[in-house]
Amino acid sequence: MKKGFFTIMAAQFFSSLADNALLVGAIELLKTNNAPAWQMPFLAPMFALFYVVLAPFVGAFADALPKGKVMFLSNSIKVIGCLLMLFGLHPLLAYAVVGLGAAAYSPAKYGILTELLPPSQLVKANGWIEGLTVASIILGVLLGGQLVGVKLSSILLGFDFPVIDTGVTQPWQAAVSSMIVLYMIAALFNLRIPRTDAVLQPMSGNLMELLRDFWQCNSRLWKDKLGQISLASTTLVWGVSGNMRVIVFPWAAAALGYSTTQASSLAGVVVLGTAVSAVVASVSMRLDLATKLIPLGVLMGVLMLGLNVITSLTMAVPFLILLGATVGYLVVPMNALLQHRGHNLMGAGRSIAVQNFNEQACILALGGLYAGATSMGLSAFGAITVFGLVVASVMGLVGLWHRRNTIVYKAEVDQLMALARSDGHHH
Repeated sequence: MKKGFFTIMAAQFFSSLADNALLVGAIELLKTNNAPAWQMPFLAPMFALFYVVLAPFVGAFADALPKGKVMFLSNSIKVIGCLLMLFGLHPLLAYAVVGLGAAAYSPAKYGILTELLPPSQLVKANGWIEGLTVASIILGVLLGGQLVGVKLSSILLGFDFPVIDTGVTQPWQAAVSSMIVLYMIAALFNLRIPRTDAVLQPMSGNLMELLRDFWQCNSRLWKDKLGQISLASTTLVWGVSGNMRVIVFPWAAAALGYSTTQASSLAGVVVLGTAVSAVVASVSMRLDLATKLIPLGVLMGVLMLGLNVITSLTMAVPFLILLGATVGYLVVPMNALLQHRGHNLMGAGRSIAVQNFNEQACILALGGLYAGATSMGLSAFGAITVFGLVVASVMGLVGLWHRRNTIVYKAEVDQLMALARSDGHHH
């Protein structure tokens, strides 16, 4: 792997670490303020909001400037989001601002991989980035849980700065303030990302043109006989896991009577399974075998239903690890296949923007569904049942769709599979 790759990894790690710890800080803040029950599950869709709204523009933006600069600017937006939360903006709105930074960050972080590395290293690099992102999610959720917990927050709140009155008196404030430091560290790494020799594509000032270009890219990927299958799979899996990260909190409170800090360690457990299987998949899976894993998605949905019968921690831990493992093993090869198709069809930044748009729209839709159901009095158990059934049935349909493609469009699918095997660049 090239030297620049590790700089990207470090920048990505700290930025994602802070995103996830901040989520827990926001959850704690909502609890402190006795916010209505629907607001907590609404955090995930709020984070996804700008990914969806700005998708047509962030891809083009990432392709128009050096990627390191884009990542630096994005991190600065996240710092502003933290400050707004500290200065009393509603946590849902402040977290949406952080999501805005994340939305601009994503196409740059993945796009630079295709600029730096040959396609043969993409599955491996993706495995690394996914594995690291997952590690940063676990550690972030755990860190957030500890920062708002009694022990660590009392230490942080014990810091008295001479002269400056920080006005930080609450555990969640100490947590959010710590995030600013992490985003600053990420920003320093961003500044050291090497400039690749990829040609910058000037961004059109015409918004309608960008929208049209984006919709063309979107429909091109949905029409591609392999693209559509990998896009449908990753969209659903991310939609669910994005929300599961938040659902774990009310579920742990209902099933096990857990506090935010205790539930944060359970959220970490799910992600642990994902991380391990993501690494295994990146070593053992080939691009052209990704579609064989669709039944795992069905299994994931069925497993989610099992959460409803768990009553103890000893049952919960292995179960959540297994649930996470189905996600990781399915998503890494599918992601790589999707990027491979996207790169061949339209270029990296744009294809990632299309992917983000679909995945985050799914988080938005499912999270909105869940928050709506919660406000109507659906329990965490009821919500999990609905989620599990949706996942299992949709993944089953994706499997049938792919089977139909292999019969009806046999020649085309075979050709695309051969291309995935050969690793060549053919536009």
